[in-house]
Amino acid sequence: MTPFDLLLQQLINGLSLGAMYALLALGFTIVYGILELINFSHFNVFMVGSFIAMGVLHLFGIEGQSVLLHGLPLVGVLLVVLVVTMIACGFLGVIIERFALRPLRGVKGPMAMITTIGVSYILSNVVLLTQGANEKNYPNPIPHWSFYIGGINGARITVFQILIWVISTLLMGGLFWFVQRSRLGKAMRATAQDPDAALMMGVEVNRVIMTAFFMGSALAGAAGLIFSLYYNFTSFGIGFSAGLRAFTAAVLGGIGNIPGAMVGGIIIGLIESLAGQYIAVKWADVIIFSILVLVLICRPAGLFGRLAPTKS
Repeated sequence: MTPFDLLLQQLINGLSLGAMYALLALGFTIVYGILELINFSHFNVFMVGSFIAMGVLHLFGIEGQSVLLHGLPLVGVLLVVLVVTMIACGFLGVIIERFALRPLRGVKGPMAMITTIGVSYILSNVVLLTQGANEKNYPNPIPHWSFYIGGINGARITVFQILIWVISTLLMGGLFWFVQRSRLGKAMRATAQDPDAALMMGVEVNRVIMTAFFMGSALAGAAGLIFSLYYNFTSFGIGFSAGLRAFTAAVLGGIGNIPGAMVGGIIIGLIESLAGQYIAVKWADVIIFSILVLVLICRPAGLFGRLAPTKS
């Protein structure tokens, strides 16, 4: 493989990772945009989503890496798994908001954020106690079909990578359209700008916040499925590593800014892939967080965010 092909291969891999991080980062940015709350339980909603998806795959009789289905049946199964996982994680997010965070909404200080850390540990330990500490081999029914750019020795694109790009683009595009064009999306933007004024104008703030948690957690579930299929494993600990990168992506792009979270996710994915190839995998996190620090020193609001007065 030529140096150009090697670079192209890492760009392809980085876009795949970045699409997953972008989906996860959107959950952080939606909640922060409305409540100015960093929801650390989002890390492990992502992790729970990977286990939910694995359970649904098992219900279809899909075990290990064998390819049992082709064509439309396979597409149908994957679509069902994706939808069920997103809905289940969405309702998990709603439960977290309703019972753990809503009672603290009027409390000033870091209590709500600390609560999300506690919820995150609860989710992690529930999965640890029920599923064990060992990594689980993930069922993956997707055929290992590939396309090559520039011949058999060129950069390789798998069918699954194409699926990642298509699914992520549709989900992110759908979210952006919903927030910009739908009535509830406009209510979300109004609540993010001034919740008290939105309430006086008849906006159901509780419904808006619940919707934000549902949508953000649903996207985390989709990211959990993609992550586990991509790496062919899951465990109770995957939420921390992937979630921290996604949180970094949200901050890098400008937390609270939806396009910024998308771009930030892509940037983090590309950095991870290129650093792993040209420097060393163990240095990837050092480079990612060093760039984050430099960006925040120069632009405290991130690449696409803007500083705003704190809501009272």
